[in-house]
Amino acid sequence: MRVLLYSYNYHPEPIGIAPLMTELAEGLVKRGHQVRVVTAMPNYPERKIYPEYRGKIYKSEVRNGVEIDRCFVAVRPQPGLIGRALLDGSFAVLSLVKAVSGWKPDIILSTSPSLPACLPVAATKAFYNCPVVLSLQDILPEAAVQTGLISNKLAIRIFERLEKFAYASATKIAVITPSFAKNLISKGVPERKLACISNWVDVDSVKPLPKENNPFRQAHGLEGKFVVLYSGNIARTQGVRTIIRTAKQMRRNPTIQFVIVGESRQLGELRTLCDDLNVKNVLLLPFVSEAEFPEMLAAADVSLIMQKKNVVGFNMPSKTQKIMASGRAIIASVPMQGSAAEAVQISGGGLVVTPESPTELTKAIQTLYDNPHQREALGRCGRQFAMSYYSGEQSINAYESLLKSLIGEPYTANTSVFSLNSAIASASATPNASNLSSDQLSVKPALEHHLFHSR
Repeated sequence: MRVLLYSYNYHPEPIGIAPLMTELAEGLVKRGHQVRVVTAMPNYPERKIYPEYRGKIYKSEVRNGVEIDRCFVAVRPQPGLIGRALLDGSFAVLSLVKAVSGWKPDIILSTSPSLPACLPVAATKAFYNCPVVLSLQDILPEAAVQTGLISNKLAIRIFERLEKFAYASATKIAVITPSFAKNLISKGVPERKLACISNWVDVDSVKPLPKENNPFRQAHGLEGKFVVLYSGNIARTQGVRTIIRTAKQMRRNPTIQFVIVGESRQLGELRTLCDDLNVKNVLLLPFVSEAEFPEMLAAADVSLIMQKKNVVGFNMPSKTQKIMASGRAIIASVPMQGSAAEAVQISGGGLVVTPESPTELTKAIQTLYDNPHQREALGRCGRQFAMSYYSGEQSINAYESLLKSLIGEPYTANTSVFSLNSAIASASATPNASNLSSDQLSVKPALEHHLFHSR
């Protein structure tokens, strides 16, 4: 099978969609398929083209058997409406040239964001006369509108039309949560067009490791500390500033140390807030390398998932699966009816608290600080759930089967594509696992059956 992967983000970008698409492409190559990637010059999360890729319109390379065609994008560190238009426009035009100038694919797998990329994807589909699978990682423009990233009415209307076009032009849409599916069905997308395939984590790489003699703890003077870790993007949707205010409330306990790992430019804004509030128990660190990532997660006693209260409920942070795989308890400061809360509750891997509430986050951290057995039980549940439902092997198998089914090859029923009706119905009826006592915190077979029943 020849697969053209159309993705704005790809290796070496360290977070977000890029690692997932990289693992998917390389996983398909390992299964004997030919994969070509059309992508932008790497620029995320700094929003600056990486030094080794600057000054070029196009660059081709091969990594782990995957052919990669990169194109220039007009990216700005803080793009406004015009900057965003230039970014999306440059990618749409320049990527199309590369997409139609290589070998002919049997099928196209595209990712969203970027939403305007649906235009060159549709053109490439027509050029090659082949099916398209849209891997929907976020639902735009709703997410951008509700978080204030887009407020211009004309821009909103344009993005809404692009959204409809993206769904209509795709042969099949792979959504990452039942909530995504429910949202699309409410917009008139036929259920038969949807497949639900969760995002994944390399459970062999990210796994429970001992906190004792942990290199990350040793390097940053964290031995003997109760580490509350946040690692990831620091943007409008995350509500990371709540962590700083929580740290201020907990400053009287010298054992508790907050650690925030993120992009250096974004850390500067948090450092200013720490200075303004006279907060001393927060350690701000830049992103670690891929090799150091598992040890960093293992250094935590508790890991945080942060969202603002106005984040649309179907948003699902990619860090969720990684924290579960690390075997560390989760505290999710996220909307109660959202996908992230749903995943944490059903897995039994953590507690869910009201977003943007330092007081509620303080209570949850104190609870797990005071109850090590409960904390360990949560971590075990998360790890078990990740191994059962979020392994890369399962999800890549699911994508492979879905792609094969659309080009006439036999479709193998697999454990990662499940009935949407059952999943959607159960998602609204699942009890809150974070309210269970520590001796009840195991991965519940009945709940697993409801949400992932064909897995």
